Amino acid sequence: MFDTQLTKIAVIEDDIPICSMYEFKLKSSGYEVKTAHDGKEGLQLCKEFVPDLILLDLRMPVMSGDEMLQRLRATNWGSNIRVIVLTNISKDEAPHILRFLSVDRYIVKAHHTPGQVLEIIKEILGTNASSNADAVASA
Repeated sequence: MFDTQLTKIAVIEDDIPICSMYEFKLKSSGYEVKTAHDGKEGLQLCKEFVPDLILLDLRMPVMSGDEMLQRLRATNWGSNIRVIVLTNISKDEAPHILRFLSVDRYIVKAHHTPGQVLEIIKEILGTNASSNADAVASA
């Protein structure tokens, strides 16, 4: 039987247009995508959705991205989820705690196009997004 299970990505970003742009880009590339707009909502989303990868902003209302990640890593279900920090905070200004929270990549939004971020996602997941898109088309 053909497996059509898609790679799941959570986008946790408080800037709605940016969040929507990444949601569209990832869905059109064959990924299953869910979004949240603050760290508290994001943590709950990750518990229910259990994504393969999280795109995580740092400065958000209610709960910051670094606090969310710290809480995520303290759980059994979230300790091994791949994480890309996608923010406009330079690495020099980033919270020190990130060094201890298994972040796969730190990306400054202003320095990368969505296409470049997609390539980094594929590299980290070791997947070819077109195989996800093929699975969607054949389902």
